[in-house]
Amino acid sequence: MNISLAFVEDGQQVWHKLDLMEGCTIQQAIEISGLLDQFPNINLEERKVGIHGKVAELNDEIKEGDRIEIYRPITADPAKVKRRSIVAKDS
Repeated sequence: MNISLAFVEDGQQVWHKLDLMEGCTIQQAIEISGLLDQFPNINLEERKVGIHGKVAELNDEIKEGDRIEIYRPITADPAKVKRRSIVAKDS
């Protein structure tokens, strides 16, 4: 089964295409990809993951054509960011 894995960190974009056996989980796919060796600072217990933009669990099974994504931590309060952009437009 063909899937892809996307990850962005510190300006580096990684896109792996993988051919995996049926029944693999998100976590297994990430481990098989070698991404954790390439980026040892990724802590899967702290990071959210998803498939095609929807948050998923590490033990979710993947399907043909899935795009697994490892999300960056949120560094700003989304409500405050929105307020700041509104204030800047009004100024």
